[in-house]
Amino acid sequence: MSRTAPSTSRAGGVLAATCISTLVVNANTSAVSILLPAISEDTGTSVTTLQWAVTGYSLVGAAVIVTSGSLGDVFGRKRVFQLGLLLFVVSCVLIALAESGGMVIAGRVIQGAAGATILACGLSLLSVANEDEAQLRAVSLWGAAAAVGAAAGPLLGGVLVDITGWQGLFWIDAAVAVLCMLLTFVTVAESRDPDRPRSIDYAGTVLIAATLTPLILAVTESSDWGWLSPATLGCFAISIAAGWAFIVVEKRVAVPLLDLALLRNRVLVGSTIAILIGAGTINGLMYLLSLYFQDPSTLDFSPLQAGLATLPATVGLVVVAPLVPKLAAKFGGRQTIGVGFVLTTVGFVIVGFVQSDWRYVAFLLPLVAIAVGMGLSNGPASSAATASVPQSQVGGASGVSNMARYVGAAVATALAATVYGTVIGNRTDDGAGQAEALADGLAAASWLMAVFSFLGVLMALVIAKHRAARGTVDDAVASAAAITHTLPTTASGAAEATR
Repeated sequence: MSRTAPSTSRAGGVLAATCISTLVVNANTSAVSILLPAISEDTGTSVTTLQWAVTGYSLVGAAVIVTSGSLGDVFGRKRVFQLGLLLFVVSCVLIALAESGGMVIAGRVIQGAAGATILACGLSLLSVANEDEAQLRAVSLWGAAAAVGAAAGPLLGGVLVDITGWQGLFWIDAAVAVLCMLLTFVTVAESRDPDRPRSIDYAGTVLIAATLTPLILAVTESSDWGWLSPATLGCFAISIAAGWAFIVVEKRVAVPLLDLALLRNRVLVGSTIAILIGAGTINGLMYLLSLYFQDPSTLDFSPLQAGLATLPATVGLVVVAPLVPKLAAKFGGRQTIGVGFVLTTVGFVIVGFVQSDWRYVAFLLPLVAIAVGMGLSNGPASSAATASVPQSQVGGASGVSNMARYVGAAVATALAATVYGTVIGNRTDDGAGQAEALADGLAAASWLMAVFSFLGVLMALVIAKHRAARGTVDDAVASAAAITHTLPTTASGAAEATR
């Protein structure tokens, strides 16, 4: 990454603009699941359909996260960052004014592109505006803002639904984004990477979306269409064809979205899959619990109560994560990742035995187990991704892992929503009561999440030995931020890992 920022760049202004925008984006992202029941009631759109407000965001983010960084390097990081903020404002206004679920989903799709752009270009701006120790401190503060936003989002969303209605979150976020635009305009100097080729892999971006969209559509609609229906099989065929075309394109373009040579790196592949699983299961969990806790047939929580109820899974994850790098340095990254996924698996298995008469206290222990487990696995997996490649490939490895987070969130949420809704429908048709059907739906989806988490244990076995982060304060911040973004650690690019 080039550091050719003009000397007039005001590091304090850059830090404020990027940290505030990152906090808002991550808070907004994690809050949306809490808002879905209220949005459903106001718009008359089923929560099953509104899962596209979550998966659509992640799907577009997966396609855009790397490309937006490339656009910033070529056309100007400040310019593209401002464009991301503008898109974020537009999406917030569109959602806040929405009178239908379709408008909400459309706004969230735009927001996925905006959020990915803000994160990618914001971190680049922060890096070029500072050097050496100042850069490390700035990136650490950015990571802390990302972690705080992700943890506070559900609670913030619950508070605002009770005070302003669900639209309030988006009006406030739009106002903050406008302030960030003004702050960026006044304090941030433009920067580019003069050494980077001007070629942008637009085809790869489109093909990522073309691969994921029909896949998620097939999964979502499979209960109505049938798994072997022409529509479902057609979607899978399109997804496979687009995936194959993506590989062909990546082999031929000058600057590929994904350097396929990185996929020969065993540590990077294993850690990336672990990151995908971790991001997928936490997003699937938040979606499921937000619906289950607020349903009148079960716990009948208000949005605020639901936000408070999910704190063990959000705040707990962020609180545990900073302690993890020292554990990984002492016991080994693979071992820490494996133990983390074992705990996560146990937590989901416990939820898999949910009964319709469970009160909230019964969920507390498994939520804590899931939070601790994800805290143990997230940080070391992210650290392994950037530690497994030489310094020149750290950016590429970070891009791969960040893309994996979005892919995991999109696919796992779609699968969780499909299983949850299908089981509820089947049990209702069989004559079960609403509470019993909901509990069975949550149980089935939790068993699916448990299977995914157990695959994370297997990934820990696949990951070869690699250099672990030393466990500094900056490593702790990177670990806390790993739920949303991969940041370099003291192990990043330091040495070749054992393949």
